[in-house]
Amino acid sequence: MHFDELLGILGEFGPYQKYVYILVCLPSIIVAFHMVNSVFLLGIPKHRGKQMLSLVLLSVNDVNCRIIQMTPTSHKGLHTMIWSGPTSPQNWTWIMSWSTRSALSFLSPCLGMPRPGQSNSAAPGSMTKRCMKTRLLQRIGRKKTMILSVLGLLASSLAVSWAADFYLFCVLRFVVGFSSAGLFMSTFVHGMEMVGPSKRLWAGIVIHYFIALGMVLQCLVGYLIREWKYNAIIVSAPAALMLSYWWLFPESPRWLINRGNLEDAKVIIRKMAIRNKVEITEKQLDSLECDETATGQLWHLFTSRVLFVRTLVIFVNWCVVSMVYYGLSLNSGNLAGDFYLNFFLTGLVEFPAYTLCLVLLDRTGRKKLLCACMVLGGLACICTIFTVLYVEKRHQMYTTVILAMLGKIGAAAAYAVIYVWSAELYPTVVRNVGMGASSSCARIGGIVSPYIFDLSTIVDGRFEQALPFVVFGVSSVLAGLLSLILPETLGANLPETIEDGKNFPHHKKSTKYLEKEPSFTCNNEAFTAEDSTKL
Repeated sequence: MHFDELLGILGEFGPYQKYVYILVCLPSIIVAFHMVNSVFLLGIPKHRGKQMLSLVLLSVNDVNCRIIQMTPTSHKGLHTMIWSGPTSPQNWTWIMSWSTRSALSFLSPCLGMPRPGQSNSAAPGSMTKRCMKTRLLQRIGRKKTMILSVLGLLASSLAVSWAADFYLFCVLRFVVGFSSAGLFMSTFVHGMEMVGPSKRLWAGIVIHYFIALGMVLQCLVGYLIREWKYNAIIVSAPAALMLSYWWLFPESPRWLINRGNLEDAKVIIRKMAIRNKVEITEKQLDSLECDETATGQLWHLFTSRVLFVRTLVIFVNWCVVSMVYYGLSLNSGNLAGDFYLNFFLTGLVEFPAYTLCLVLLDRTGRKKLLCACMVLGGLACICTIFTVLYVEKRHQMYTTVILAMLGKIGAAAAYAVIYVWSAELYPTVVRNVGMGASSSCARIGGIVSPYIFDLSTIVDGRFEQALPFVVFGVSSVLAGLLSLILPETLGANLPETIEDGKNFPHHKKSTKYLEKEPSFTCNNEAFTAEDSTKL
């Protein structure tokens, strides 16, 4: 008996699974804190240079610059900060906002004030972790991976507050990204493995609500705590509560079974049966067997023209979706109007985006929904150029923000859809490695997105604010139209072998799966035992 069949007896989403799923979702709030906290840690405060017009104070080599004087000005909330460097001909004076102090204010003036997005070194850390996650999750399990990630996240995020220079700050933020990605992946996988097949679609999307909730709460913390060091400490402290998961959080019984540790798996299954008020016999427990699935390599996806084209289209869509999503999230400060209100809205609009996916994903299909989200969200971004050209300046603030939020809804919804659709498109034997590679492509988009917003610095005049949105919009529309090449998976028998993938959706389902398929199985077979580690 396979674990999915056993879940048909225990209940696909009983009280025990609900308890575990709540524990699974809570760390996503903390992950969201660190995913977007660079907006507050690295924000450039209001400032002006007394003796210069450029932002570059000293040579890049002047890494030993220091504050030699700090005095209040006649304007409320502003302080004069005089910086000195070893090769500077004279001291330079900046007048900066004291009400909002960021890491850039203290750690990098001598480096020319890098923009917040460019200093977001957590994104490469997230990419590195996603490249390594599968082996770690499979080798030591979901629970230990999660605890190790929590320890790394807690130590590195707290250490950020005491970074002595900007280089150390970037290194620590890299570790933060590495650890937060591990935390999300381990909990996400665990949650997917604990529920039955018909509930995995919901489980895979509902957890994203907690990411949105974390963004909203982060905005509240950033608004109340303007000092960057205290802000970093406050958003880091809740991770300490996750250490209690060592006692509260069970290991994944599916992983234990597949590792041959049946006795420990039986202990957890018995607890599950008691909590779900279901009787299970020892004979049923003794009949448990490992879900042995053949595995393939990434290069197998490039062995035929059909798989090659589909894989490239999936990679492009992951990259563009991530680029637009993080671009609109991390650069809300570039929008007109109040910075905190704009950031609050970027988190708030994700709730209707995910609700849209839950309602429409199994009604309209993956292809139509993804294409619609990408194209409509992209068109909203492109339309910002018309607000710049034809809308009165006093109304541009509102129209630009509204269009940017519509673009964010499209990107957030597309992110949820692409997770499900690409998992169903990859054949079972390469689904794990294919999703890992897709996730890495998404990190590339996240790394590139801040530099696209920097395009506004090379354009003067009326198009300065609209240009980044136009780039995001055009990319989103093109990627959405490109996704029409991919086949629809709703209601189709999913590919299991490379040959199935070549012939999909006209392949015949393997007799092995037809014989063993439990009667209660509903849909979304992409989220199976080992394959759930893809996310």
